[in-house]
Amino acid sequence: MYRNALLLVATLALIAAACTDRPSPLAPDESLTAAPINGAPTDPREALAYTLAQALRSPILRAYLRAKLQGSPFREQKLQFQRFLNADGRHALLRMAVETGTPAAAVAGTAAASIPLELYLPVPAHRAAWIGDGRVLVATELSDGDTPIAYDTAGTRYLLNSTTPPVTPVLALVPVETDFSTPPNAMMCLSECGGGGGGGGAPAPAPGLYMTQAHFTQTFESWLKGSPEFEVHVLGQNGQTDSLTDYQCAGERQPSPYYFDQNSLDWSSSVMLFSQSRLNDYHAKHPGQNVRVYVVEDDDTACEIKANSGQLAKTLAALDSLVNGLAAGKDTATGSGKRYKAASSFANFLSAVASLVNTNDELVGNAVADSVVGEFHSGANWIVKGAMNVTNGWINLEMR
Repeated sequence: MYRNALLLVATLALIAAACTDRPSPLAPDESLTAAPINGAPTDPREALAYTLAQALRSPILRAYLRAKLQGSPFREQKLQFQRFLNADGRHALLRMAVETGTPAAAVAGTAAASIPLELYLPVPAHRAAWIGDGRVLVATELSDGDTPIAYDTAGTRYLLNSTTPPVTPVLALVPVETDFSTPPNAMMCLSECGGGGGGGGAPAPAPGLYMTQAHFTQTFESWLKGSPEFEVHVLGQNGQTDSLTDYQCAGERQPSPYYFDQNSLDWSSSVMLFSQSRLNDYHAKHPGQNVRVYVVEDDDTACEIKANSGQLAKTLAALDSLVNGLAAGKDTATGSGKRYKAASSFANFLSAVASLVNTNDELVGNAVADSVVGEFHSGANWIVKGAMNVTNGWINLEMR
């Protein structure tokens, strides 16, 4: 009985603390610079960050958010923010309203006025360190590449370093990059991983162009946006026009055998980039033309290159002139099988990929054979060249 009484007292104390917890100053963090503004923010995204941060002085909301993050099946424990607000009878939305003295309809209206957002702790060390306490910031970016704006539970506004995260854990409230429509599979198996059982060994991979290794010199992603989303695209002539089109993409939201998920600077496995049948079909329809392998860091719609088409065309033209037009590749028969070798690229195009629009994707670069550029790296045979002929990485390509 005595033990039960202690448990009851402890429970009541926790409830009382939840109702009376008030914001307290953050522990000293020299990486933070306060940047107060007059009045509450008006931009919907910043307003939501401000409101959520103040609401997180509630231990109830912090515990609820931490449980939701830890239970997320998505990479980096991401939550779709608007969905989070409305889950469990609008628990988070109503708690935000109560804690900040804002009508629930106003919170809901601000969330509806914003673009779809995702909420998570983008820095792995922060995910490991945050235990649901009040020492936390909520940060957002008004535009891609801007200085992150953050708020603490007291409503203090900070401008964060755009290249280095602070010591204090940061919850990022940023535009959606994740496909929340379907929980990810526990395992995305490549075509050559085998079905298990039978004792006959893994089946031979389907014929085609494969990438087996990749290294990039940077993530092309701000720390607030978490891990990079690299994609590899096969570009070729669009019909008989003077432009390129996107024939195939390998990326994290693609099914096998085009599933490719690289979350750091280095990757080693095997992913098909273009099947042999599609290569054969391309050559039949485009005699004398070859395909390019192009790498993108995706900040928008998965496997759709979205960037400034004029800038891409200018970059590709400059690269072609430097490598004498050998910025593409072709499957070539050799005495020991097939190789993917340097070949002439589609030249004199008036535009780049016809579907391009001006958004946020980072154009990492065009793969060029190492023998063409005279640059060599262990385990790789193609060099990824970006704007101004800068080397942004190197990959290994092979025919199977």
